[in-house]
Amino acid sequence: MITKLTRRLLPVTTGLVLVFLLFPKFYYYGDYIRQTNPFSGQRSIEQAFTPTDSELTCLRGGGGHASFPGSGSGSNSNKENENSHSSPETSIPNIVHFIYGLANPHSHPSAGHFDFLSYLALRAALVSLQPAVLNLHYTYLSSPPSPDPGADPLSNPWIRRLAQKWPDKFRLVHHPPPPPPPPPPTTEQGAGGNKTSKTQYAHLSDTLRLQILLEQGGIYLDIDVFAFRSFSPLLSPGGGRGDRHWDTMLGYEGGSRWGLCNAVIVARPNATFIRRWLDTYKDVDLEKEAWNYRSVLLPKQLAEEGNDESGDGVGKEEARGGKDGKDHAKGDVCALPPDAFFWPTWTWRHVEWMHTPLKTKEEKEYWEGQIARNGGGLFENQMAYHAWGQMAWDRHLKWLTPEVIRKKDTRFNLLVRRFLEDDL
Repeated sequence: MITKLTRRLLPVTTGLVLVFLLFPKFYYYGDYIRQTNPFSGQRSIEQAFTPTDSELTCLRGGGGHASFPGSGSGSNSNKENENSHSSPETSIPNIVHFIYGLANPHSHPSAGHFDFLSYLALRAALVSLQPAVLNLHYTYLSSPPSPDPGADPLSNPWIRRLAQKWPDKFRLVHHPPPPPPPPPPTTEQGAGGNKTSKTQYAHLSDTLRLQILLEQGGIYLDIDVFAFRSFSPLLSPGGGRGDRHWDTMLGYEGGSRWGLCNAVIVARPNATFIRRWLDTYKDVDLEKEAWNYRSVLLPKQLAEEGNDESGDGVGKEEARGGKDGKDHAKGDVCALPPDAFFWPTWTWRHVEWMHTPLKTKEEKEYWEGQIARNGGGLFENQMAYHAWGQMAWDRHLKWLTPEVIRKKDTRFNLLVRRFLEDDL
C-alpha cells in the first residue's frame, strides 16, 4: 500500500518541484516574448528621434543655446545659468519632492521598503540639484514595517542616514493614511471591508504630487529617478520668446513621443496646467482606465488642448516630433525631448541595454568619457534617468548593492557610481 502510494505521489511531487524550480525561467521567457513580439508596440517606443528646436529651447530655459551646468568647459557654466535666472516672482523654487510609503508594507508586502537604491536616488538629487530643501512625503517608513502610521521613520537606517548627513536640507513630511474606498454600490457583495488596491495607491501618489506642486511648486521626482546635473535652466523657463514664462515642464516618453510622463515634473506654485491636470481625477473610475492614461497619455492631450487654445504651445505637430525640426512651443507646458529624463525607455531591450555588463575595457572607457563630457549623463541632453522600477526591478534593480554598483560595469552602474559614499 505504501509502495503504491509512493509510486503515485512520486511523479506528482517531482512535477511540483520542477515547476517550483523552473517557474522563474518560464516567467522570464514568457515576459520576454510578451514584450518583444512584433505586436507589443515596443518598437514604436524605441524609435529614433531628433529633438526639436522648441524642445531644446525648453531644455535650455528659453535662452537659445546656452551651455548646460556641468558640461563643456564649464566651471563657470553653473554661474552663467544662475545669473540668467528670472526674478524670484517668475522662477520655479528649487525644492525637490519625493513620495514614498503611501502603502504599508506591513499589510501590502509588494509595496516594498525604502532601501539602498531609494537612498541613492535621494542622494543623487541632493548632490546634483543642490535644492534649498528636499521633502520626502510619506505615510509609512519605519523598519521593520509597523501597522502604526505614526511609527518612527528614523528606525529605517537609510532614512536615518539622510537625516544625519543632510540635516539642513532633508525633511520628512508625514501624510495620514487615506480613508478606505467607499463600499461598492450594491450590498449583495457582502461586508468584509474594502482594501485600497495597488492601482489606487498609484493614483494616490499621482494626485498627491500634483497637490504638492500646486501648493508649493518645485521639482517632483519618482523614487526611481536619478538626477545627474542641475535643473537650473528649467527653474527660470522663458525669456527667449517674448518674456513668456512657462508654468510646467514635462518630458516626452518614448521616441514616438506618445505621452508626457509624470515621473519628473517641474512646476510653479499654482500652475494652471497642474490645476487642470488635477481636476481630471475628480469623479472618474480610475480602476477602469489604462494604468498610464492619466500619468502619461492625458498630460500630452491636455498640453495640446491648452496650448492650441492659446494659439501657441505643444501643438499637435510638436507632439508628433515636428517635421522640420523648427516648431515652436509656447503655452502653459514646455515639453522636453525624450532623452532629457526618459531615455532609454522602459522596453525590454532598453532595460537590458542599461544593465547588461560591458564586455571590454574600451567600451567602459567610452561610456565613462561620454558621462564626463555630458555633465553626468549618457547623452548630451540627459539631465536625469528614470530607472523604470516597475519594469526593471525583478530582473536587475533589486540585486544592486554598493558592492555590485562599484564592481559591475553596466551603463546604469557607471551613471550612479559617483553617488556612492566611501563608507557604503
